[in-house]
Amino acid sequence: MDMRPTARQQELIDTARALAKDRFEPRAADYDRAARFPFEDYDDLRDAGFLGLCVPEDHGGLGADLETYCLVSEQLAQGNASTALTFNMHCLTMLMMGEMADAHDMSEEKRARHATLRARNFREVVEKGVYYGQPHSEPVEEGETDKVFTVGGRRFGTIADKVDGGYRLNGRKFFVSLSGAADYFATPAILNVDGPFIERTLYLKVPRDAPGVTFSGDWDAIGMRATVSRNMVLKDAFVPDDGEILPPGVFGGLYLNSAHGPLLFSATFLGIMQHAYSYTLDYLTGGVDGAPAKASVGPVMGNGIADMLCKVEAARALYLRSVSEAKLAPTHEIRQRARAAHIMVQRTVVEVAQEAIRVCGGRALLKSFPLERLLRDAQAASVMRPWTREIATEAAWESALRHARKANGTEEEPA
Repeated sequence: MDMRPTARQQELIDTARALAKDRFEPRAADYDRAARFPFEDYDDLRDAGFLGLCVPEDHGGLGADLETYCLVSEQLAQGNASTALTFNMHCLTMLMMGEMADAHDMSEEKRARHATLRARNFREVVEKGVYYGQPHSEPVEEGETDKVFTVGGRRFGTIADKVDGGYRLNGRKFFVSLSGAADYFATPAILNVDGPFIERTLYLKVPRDAPGVTFSGDWDAIGMRATVSRNMVLKDAFVPDDGEILPPGVFGGLYLNSAHGPLLFSATFLGIMQHAYSYTLDYLTGGVDGAPAKASVGPVMGNGIADMLCKVEAARALYLRSVSEAKLAPTHEIRQRARAAHIMVQRTVVEVAQEAIRVCGGRALLKSFPLERLLRDAQAASVMRPWTREIATEAAWESALRHARKANGTEEEPA
């Protein structure tokens, strides 16, 4: 098994690492302190062509697949985790329009229409530098959707009424990252007609400044402060027919069947733990301004360093194995490995960030050093929907038992 990046992947990784170190990291503390969106980071992403990172090459983009995106995001997060996490939402939208839609079963008519619409969307990203948010979270956890989607909470509380020339949307979203910043918001909604639930799921392109779209509330969170994840209300907001990001029914199908979608935002947290570990080594060896090199490192600090190394490498090995399988048919084993990788990152990022502060000592608590920010940002890993740590863990053990019962002939008969 050759886990080395391809030459093209390495080129993109190197570009991302340079952006993170030279551009993002010097600004990260100020963005965090002010809870301000990192517009300058997005200018750098645009200048590097990275807004088109996951746009196919035949549409003018850089053509990164899911695996390549994850390798790039891991690097970006080491400069500013909030930037990487919001960038995930833009890139996931591109991947859904691209390789994920290509792999999804749909009629030839739907596929042809999607090809036309996505070409227009891709061109706008590449030529105009627009970017997308994803307002997937909704404040009320009840209703029809929960009976169909057993993980991740209600995804389709926003109602879409079909009107002449498009859709009229009404709904509320919260934790909407890139609030007031993204050009468009890739918005799940449910078509307000009778019929099979999945077929009524929509994924629509809502402009930031569309009539009926408002953002409200303060964003004063413990971590990921520069994501600026405020509330969003859609009140009779109109989206034209050609504002379909995905054909009707496809978003619901992708949501139910994708094994590796959650691993896109896990890449941010993998980057955080890498940053915490490497910064600790620099801190102890004279590589950080204001932190003189330790004359000697005793067994307590030494064991802490070794423990961090083991955790980072174990989490990264499992994660890379899983994302390398993203294009394979999702077997039970592949799905379980993806869940395990996601949970491992969720657990490990907090443990490594905490250990970094313990090893470096009391001064690491000061805001003049980044470790306290990394620990605050790490806390978001376990509570991000649709795959919170509790949801992902429950899915893992339930799937393991269901698979074993089926193999042993003890599967329960449906009621």
